[in-house]
Amino acid sequence: MAGAGAGSGAGPAAGGRRYDPERRQRIIDAAIRVVGAKGIAGLSHRSVAAEADVPLGSTTYHFKTLDELLVAALRQANQAFTVTLPATPAPAGDVAGSLARLLGRLLAADRGRVELEYELYLAALRRPALRPVAAEWYEAVATALAPWTDPVTARALVAVMDGICLQVLLTDTPYDERYAREVLARVLRQD
Repeated sequence: MAGAGAGSGAGPAAGGRRYDPERRQRIIDAAIRVVGAKGIAGLSHRSVAAEADVPLGSTTYHFKTLDELLVAALRQANQAFTVTLPATPAPAGDVAGSLARLLGRLLAADRGRVELEYELYLAALRRPALRPVAAEWYEAVATALAPWTDPVTARALVAVMDGICLQVLLTDTPYDERYAREVLARVLRQD
């Protein structure tokens, strides 16, 4: 329990500073919540500090710029997605069907989370500091798919899966697993 009781280690340390080893992570989590609620335009050190319930100086201490904070948030969102993908068993035969089901599960589980992840991912278009992290995500997913197919096809699958997800998110249409399976099968040359 993180109480501020005597001897708990959470009270003020020498010099009056409070020892708070989880503060950086709370700030990242708060940034993700702010972007989820208000979009990237609503992200500021002040909005994140308020959401994390920390002093404003804490956000600028841990993240000098908003781009640094967005890099940390995107990296965390990437890790959440790539943890989901390798946990999926490698398909036996019907790779397209397995991937189409996976996309359906991801979109159905928490559409808001998927929207947030894409908002962070696409922010790299205007924020060059995010581009290496977006590239890391793309490479991680392609690497996770490579055992299911060859590396070139794995990269094509990532592009197609991104496109399908964006179509669903941007048009507010329901996910069509049969359509996704057919498109993915064409990339894989499966019929």
